[in-house]
Amino acid sequence: MIEYIKGELTELTPAYATIEAAGVGYGLNISLNTYTACQKHLSHPGGTAKEPVKLYVYEAIREDAYVLYGFYNKKEREMFELLITVSGVGANTARMMLSGMSVAELCNAISTGNAKLIQSIKGIGKMTAQRIIVDLRDKIVALGITTEIPAGGAIAAPVNTAVRDEAVAALTMLGFAPAPTQKVVVAILQEQPSLPVEQVVKLALKQIK
Repeated sequence: MIEYIKGELTELTPAYATIEAAGVGYGLNISLNTYTACQKHLSHPGGTAKEPVKLYVYEAIREDAYVLYGFYNKKEREMFELLITVSGVGANTARMMLSGMSVAELCNAISTGNAKLIQSIKGIGKMTAQRIIVDLRDKIVALGITTEIPAGGAIAAPVNTAVRDEAVAALTMLGFAPAPTQKVVVAILQEQPSLPVEQVVKLALKQIK
């Protein structure tokens, strides 16, 4: 499995990037968001990279093709991987969605049930938009792509992600499932954002069912 590729950015278009690493040129399909992030690495249009670029990779292996998708950060890759689990959403459609909206914008649309906004992306119909919302609303919270979603539907105030991640990791190592653990930890930090990791873990142990 390829986790990421780091090397010289030798070619960049709004949908495709080539990175040369150890003498091998890797062609990766990218979103417009990743394209924008990569542009700063080019000295001029069509030029070579000023410094090595690192793209996280998703490998799509089929009988007739082996395709690489590149993402400037892990959050975008995580969202891509979630999107392609939805019936009717393939890799190219997911890339189109991540070209039309940022990860934060897409999370907000999903969490608030804004199907019309999702439908505004080319290739996404009403039924697919609704499936995306139903299938992914809880998952984007469980994986930490966004924060907890309160009853009203809007994304709650951000929490200290370092403390959240460390607390969830500790509780997971103790044998608790990641998804419910994530929700409990986020809720604690929203009420008491200044708590240290050990206090968050102690409170979570009393609340996790």
